[in-house]
Amino acid sequence: MSSRAAFRYAEGTSVCSSGRRSTPPLLNAEGQTKKEEVKELLKTNAHLKVLLFAVGLLTVVSSRAGEDGIIEIRKNPQPQTSDVVVLSGPVIITNLFGDIRNRNIGAHNIRVVCPGYCQREEALMRALRWLKKNQQPDGSWPQQKIAMTGLAILTFLAHGEPPRDSREFGATVQKALEFLLKNQRADGKFNGMDDGEYAHPIATYALCEAYGMTLNPDVKAAAEKALVPIIKGQHPTGGWTYKMHPGPEANGGFRDDTSFMGWCVQALKAAHLAKIQVNGLERAMKLAVKGFKANAHPSGGFGYIGPGTGGLTSVGCLCMQLLGASNENEVKKALDVIDTWVPTFSSYASVPEEERRFYMMASPQYYFYYATQCKFHQGGRHWDNWNKAMKPRYVKAQLVEENAIKDAKGIDRDIGWWENADAHSDRPVMDTCLAALQLMVYYRYLPTTRKEAVMVGGEAVTPPFDTDDIPIDTGSL
Repeated sequence: MSSRAAFRYAEGTSVCSSGRRSTPPLLNAEGQTKKEEVKELLKTNAHLKVLLFAVGLLTVVSSRAGEDGIIEIRKNPQPQTSDVVVLSGPVIITNLFGDIRNRNIGAHNIRVVCPGYCQREEALMRALRWLKKNQQPDGSWPQQKIAMTGLAILTFLAHGEPPRDSREFGATVQKALEFLLKNQRADGKFNGMDDGEYAHPIATYALCEAYGMTLNPDVKAAAEKALVPIIKGQHPTGGWTYKMHPGPEANGGFRDDTSFMGWCVQALKAAHLAKIQVNGLERAMKLAVKGFKANAHPSGGFGYIGPGTGGLTSVGCLCMQLLGASNENEVKKALDVIDTWVPTFSSYASVPEEERRFYMMASPQYYFYYATQCKFHQGGRHWDNWNKAMKPRYVKAQLVEENAIKDAKGIDRDIGWWENADAHSDRPVMDTCLAALQLMVYYRYLPTTRKEAVMVGGEAVTPPFDTDDIPIDTGSL
């Protein structure tokens, strides 16, 4: 962006057909703009990428390399549910799970909007409205209620729809959280989970995210209880297995399941960033790096319960990134493996019935949920190529029902969902959530100024990115 960036006050906004503003106002925590402060900060272009997010005051409506940028400071007394930064590509995004100290959603939910934003946002709004329409009276979603409710909560929160502030979806999220709280047992686990208890770390992840955005003490208490079985269930080798069983198998060894470990690590990371203090949390995060390393293949990739090079490569890669270990050789080699992948969406209906049994031996969408985040963290051409392939295919694959629900203003709106051909899926809720979360990777990463190091391997180290910050190489703005 040129140093001759122009400032002007603006009243209007552009609107996607989804009914959402594509460039809503930006305000500070007090709901005020500080034009002169922003001007002063922008004098140092070297820090511009960071300041756009850290200050929480700006909407950039033009930011192409070699062109002057126009930064709008909008006069509006009401905080908005989302802030938009229009860029030609991703930038430095800080704090994976959000600024838990600034409760003003309008100041901390910054969306990075790249070309094609409206099409993607319209698909996401259809998905959120589909989830709202298909929520059960008890606040859950079928079939595996605990797991699907956790995924749905994560999807709403990722879009900046907390129970307190979202006019259209707040009540939906509130009911979902109440469902989890009502179904939590004294031991921290939940009623009615799947046989392997994948639901537990997924629900825990959702509760930790929810607490980070709401600071609700009831949600915090539930999250603390839910974290205990995860921490206690970790193996001395660093991993986890079904039902968080802490002991060895019959052969005396430990079954460290990379897929199950992925959800456990996401839950622990969310708790860490939300400053939820549970005995053993930091140690568990440190030990988890050891578990993933044990399942890494020497030539690159991660396996299921041992070294491998298949789809679970993306799970191991992302989790090591989250744990501050992205400079490790295992991550670099895993990224090389993922670099050969192409994000596709094979719908369930498109696969002939006689072929489904064989086709659905793999779970590409499950793997892509992790790979999309790995690529986004990696940035550069790796992310650009992935995003260009992913975005149009996912939007095109969405199933749509027209005029199926009314929005917050009483206007008829379309709903949309996804059904993929994965082997392990609770379709269509899981399919819809995983696809939506991938399309929201731009603004699932929210800003903060906190910087903390992760303890890895028994020593305090400076990770390749700060615990809360993930640098994305985008070149010049």
